[in-house]
Amino acid sequence: MATYAIGDLQGCYPSFQQLLELIQFNPREDKLWLVGDIVNRGPDSLSLLRYVKQAGDAVVMVLGNHDLHLLMVAAGLAKNRRGDTIQAILDAPDCNDLMFWLRHQKLFYSDGDYAMVHAGLLPGWSIEKASQLAQEVEKALQQSNYQETFSEIYGNEPNYWRDDWMGYERLRVIINAMTRMRVCSVAGHMSFAFKGDMAAIPAGYLPWFNIPERASQNATIVCGHWSALGLHVTDNLIALDSGCVWGGQLTAIRLEDRKVFQIPCAG
Repeated sequence: MATYAIGDLQGCYPSFQQLLELIQFNPREDKLWLVGDIVNRGPDSLSLLRYVKQAGDAVVMVLGNHDLHLLMVAAGLAKNRRGDTIQAILDAPDCNDLMFWLRHQKLFYSDGDYAMVHAGLLPGWSIEKASQLAQEVEKALQQSNYQETFSEIYGNEPNYWRDDWMGYERLRVIINAMTRMRVCSVAGHMSFAFKGDMAAIPAGYLPWFNIPERASQNATIVCGHWSALGLHVTDNLIALDSGCVWGGQLTAIRLEDRKVFQIPCAG
């Protein structure tokens, strides 16, 4: 049995199939960890979403910002943006079933020495606290009045954490950190405008994973979201978004020995 973590798929179903062949994935024995953003921008988000749904326990995924955007559009609370490729999902006869399943996926996942999140964790969040906070969001997304939650979760403020945040402000900070953050200050203030590489990080900010003495550094965090960063592996971080949808590569890493597998993508 092997566990393979795979970077942002974003609807690149043909590339995903090639990568599964390369790693010789066996769903009866192996596990896939998907770091979120399984849909949008790529050529076949519908097939990819259907594959992950039917794979059952063989796949663990966390929600990314594009996955949440799809849920928002399907709920009638956001519109297709330029470059979106999710219309086939919205028109599909099984759209409602797919959206119900997607709403019940995790925002954060941990197992042993590894944890998975789409974007990152704020400096003061331990693995245990991140798990608890993610469950607050997951519960809200799974309730029958989930549309009310969707109508309030978008926005850049607040851009920092306080334990006494309540209601939608609290959920918004959790979602923004776990699905949108790339950099933050030592005090934990997030910048959402930055999308560049390490050399272009604005003054006063650091990659979230380089904040000194962050509370989650006792685990290896598997993440994606930051395509300009590319594949970035350290002792306690595995960042896997290598820009497949932009013509880069689709990356998998076998967690047991950290062997990397990559295929080139057409973009």
